Amino acid sequence: MSNQPLVLVLAAEPDEQLSMLQDLPHVVGNSPSTFVETAAEASAIFQWSGSHDLLRSVFLASPNIRWVHSRSAGLDSVLFPELVASPVPLTNGSGVFSQSLGEFALAMVLYFAKDFSRMIRNHRARRWEQFDVDEIAGQTAGIVGYGDIGRAVATRLHAMGMKVLALKRHPPAAPDPLIDRFYLPSELLDMLTECDYVVASAPLTAETRHLLSDAQFAAMKPSAIVINVGRGPVVDQAALVRALREKTIRGAGLDVFEKEPIPENDPIWSLENVFISPHCADHTHDWLDRAMRFFLRQYRHFESGEPLENIVNKALGY
Repeated sequence: MSNQPLVLVLAAEPDEQLSMLQDLPHVVGNSPSTFVETAAEASAIFQWSGSHDLLRSVFLASPNIRWVHSRSAGLDSVLFPELVASPVPLTNGSGVFSQSLGEFALAMVLYFAKDFSRMIRNHRARRWEQFDVDEIAGQTAGIVGYGDIGRAVATRLHAMGMKVLALKRHPPAAPDPLIDRFYLPSELLDMLTECDYVVASAPLTAETRHLLSDAQFAAMKPSAIVINVGRGPVVDQAALVRALREKTIRGAGLDVFEKEPIPENDPIWSLENVFISPHCADHTHDWLDRAMRFFLRQYRHFESGEPLENIVNKALGY
């Protein structure tokens, strides 16, 4: 029998990337019964695409687990009380998908600055109509949640000549060349009044749920654009729809939503000042391969007793 640690892989679909695990001992399944015979000897759980309930069930049935890894960066569907209370380290896919999300945020800034939707409408109508567009250099973007995704966004917006502000619970002691000023969560409204673009990239926790709601939209400029590349419920979607309908803000570019898929009768579908991406801004042609390669790198660390990357503060949820 191999001396390598056994991994229980929770997978809802038979993705081809699972074949990349062939050189390490593992069991793949989508129900607790799959793991009954191996749970006692397993050392790690890899949450590839299994459900929250499956993860909890397998974790509670596996007494010798020493590490849990989540393919995704978001952890709101991964954490549960027993895992949070345990000493077992949890790691996630933070950083694996951030660059593509940074590009999407930049694309949304340009989409609204250049009014591409108007150009597309005129193209389809065969209408030659010249109009003014905005330069983004010199405009201000505020990043709500300055983690790995936030840094990827800031890197691109700063390179385009934008002034970048950031909200962070614990601002760094040393200056950050990408950020003109950091704001504490208690200073969110102050930051929002300065922004032409507001990019939500915060993880979903009890503190960040509906962090952007009526009061926050009211504090923004009427010309402000809201972009969400983090977690859907960080933005109060009903409040966002009200703000967009009433022209409290100009528009929104969204990759994530409170309920996914968006229900067919959701009013957000009918708003012309919204760009809707079906939660695929980080789905590059190789995103699953990259997620698996990162896990394999983590596994090598675990097997060798080396420090793991992306260890989550389970109490904070990120």
